[in-house]
Amino acid sequence: MSRTKRMQGYDIFEPIGLDGFGIHSENYAIKAGKHPEIQAKISKKRFYDQLQRIGNGFAWEKRLQTYDPEYYKWTQWIFTQMWKRGLAYRKKASVNWCPSCKTVLADEQVEGGVCERCKSIVTKKDLEQWFFKITKYAGRLLKNLDKIDWPEHIKTAQRNWIGKSEGAMLQFAISGSKEKIEVFTTRPDTILGATYMVLAPEHPLIRKFMGKTQNAKTIDAYIEKAKTKTENNRIAEGKIKTGVVLKGVRAINPATKKEIPIWVSDYVIMSYGTGAIMAVPAYDERDMDFAKKFKLPVVKAKLVDGKQITKKIGGRTITHYHLRDWLISRQRYWGPPIPMIHCEKCGWQAVLEKDLPVLLPKTQNFRPKGNGRGPLASIPSFYKTRCPKCKGQAVRETDVSDTFLDSAWYFYRYLNAQDKKQALDKALIKKWLPVNMYIGGAEHTVLHLLYSRFLAMVFQEMGLVDFEEPFSTLRIHGLIIKDGAKMSKSRGNVVIPDKYLSDLGADALRMYLMFLGPYQEGGDWRDSGVMGIIRFLNRTWDYFGKVKVDSKKPISSWMYPVIKKVTEDIENLKYNTAISEIMVTLRRFENEKINGKKDLETFLLLLAPFAIFVTEELWEKLGNKYSIHKQAWPKYKESGLRSDKVNLILQVNGKLRGIATVRRGLTKEQVEKIALGEARVASALSNKKPKKVIYVQDKIINLVV
Repeated sequence: MSRTKRMQGYDIFEPIGLDGFGIHSENYAIKAGKHPEIQAKISKKRFYDQLQRIGNGFAWEKRLQTYDPEYYKWTQWIFTQMWKRGLAYRKKASVNWCPSCKTVLADEQVEGGVCERCKSIVTKKDLEQWFFKITKYAGRLLKNLDKIDWPEHIKTAQRNWIGKSEGAMLQFAISGSKEKIEVFTTRPDTILGATYMVLAPEHPLIRKFMGKTQNAKTIDAYIEKAKTKTENNRIAEGKIKTGVVLKGVRAINPATKKEIPIWVSDYVIMSYGTGAIMAVPAYDERDMDFAKKFKLPVVKAKLVDGKQITKKIGGRTITHYHLRDWLISRQRYWGPPIPMIHCEKCGWQAVLEKDLPVLLPKTQNFRPKGNGRGPLASIPSFYKTRCPKCKGQAVRETDVSDTFLDSAWYFYRYLNAQDKKQALDKALIKKWLPVNMYIGGAEHTVLHLLYSRFLAMVFQEMGLVDFEEPFSTLRIHGLIIKDGAKMSKSRGNVVIPDKYLSDLGADALRMYLMFLGPYQEGGDWRDSGVMGIIRFLNRTWDYFGKVKVDSKKPISSWMYPVIKKVTEDIENLKYNTAISEIMVTLRRFENEKINGKKDLETFLLLLAPFAIFVTEELWEKLGNKYSIHKQAWPKYKESGLRSDKVNLILQVNGKLRGIATVRRGLTKEQVEKIALGEARVASALSNKKPKKVIYVQDKIINLVV
């Protein structure tokens, strides 16, 4: 894509870098028995060697690595700016804990109740953590999806994750207490049928009620058991209702003024709404199942006007979102230290810009502890410091930030990768961004893509960028599978490119990757398929090696549809069909002994983005001095787009006897010969020789007998 656009006259910036912080890299280093910093240098050399050998046209002088202090200095700066703008905060929360990775995970990193990285079952832990207020931007994140050129299934997934609901926030008083339970409901019109309440096991009010309950031990045991289940598991098990009543504690229905029981059940999720519901079994299937199991009353009360009743009982109409704030803390080593300092006198303070970066300390004791605190918490020389405000004794934050913060802004930094004075260069951003074409994986739908959109909105408010959406056009690449399964190291079905590059060459590997299926759908890797590409490249080399070039011939008109087809296919990421068209063109060259220099050059120019090395050499063999990759992309004339084939009507004595597809521009004699060879025409003539032949060029021939 980038090579084609460059040949079309566009300024192209295609950067490359390594998002090398995070659990994946750290776990690999641990497995390899090396320190993450040492392993990073090994991986860096390996990655870049392979990428250079395959011939991708990256802006190599602009590369960056997220684990470079000169990069994560600015990641930390972004964190401090979020803090100053009130968008970063710390609180104790029930969070997702991966016992294998030994760190907390954001909701977006839990798939079906398991860690998206290691697939271990995720549990819950109560920990003090740092969060970013992405929820403040929920409405804009949702609305803007309508105006960006992204695949619809990706936009749908983000819409569902953001999860907009219109409803009411209502308060249920507790009998004999000043406490109130707040619930969000999309059906305030059913409140007269609310016969009990349910709290999620993590709901903070439960602890306040424990002194009044008559079954505290039973409630405690239930809550502890619930902690072993993820929210996704609880949703999946929703049909199997479990729960325990808070004996001695009752709520008051604000519409009926009747006391109703309060239950704790894991079918209510803390991250949905307020973690509490008013149960209306007559109008809700889940509530009905629960009511039947525990023999609770079902009242089919009349429905009321939702907005009148909300106002009458002191509630408020609100828009609610499923989206939760971004949990940014990680209890690992290999990541940017969170640049915050806690002082007993001054509270939490951001590290001053002049003191950034907060360097990751060198230590051999980097393995995760699993106790809710990161390895940095065991390094006094790191965490003991001075308060930026009062200069007194203070303690650094010992968690590192989520690696998705590193990757949520890297595309800005490529533009000024060596700039030590500022994180973002507004002038360069104005020239190059937002990203015109962003190609990535569907696995980042509610991770990198959502976080990057959020950060762009913050940057716009800070005056750093003049857009809200960072990626104007997004396309999702397909997956390459092998032996019927997605490639993975655990399955042992990965294809290491080095041998193919050495034995077959980069052009063969590049072309096969683009030929094995539609780019956005992927395909099945087969070694035998590479040989088909090898044969094509060898035929191309042989043909251009022996053809006697005629420099005077103009370009053939039939080449124009070829140019149009290849150009449009590349534009639409249909690389496989573009290559097919080029292959068909070579076959025609061979059959018709095409030797015009314009035709030969056009063929090589169309092939150049795919087979970059072979075409460079053949371009020189044609007598050209400058690189093929710096030439103009072939253009086509609309007038030349007529097909070189026509459907010719065959008549005998004015009656239709057949239709023949022939090459445009044939002579009368050539067409007559073709017509006489058609069986139905010969039968109608009955071995008689035509007395007259009427021929309308490229349209009709009539044989008269």
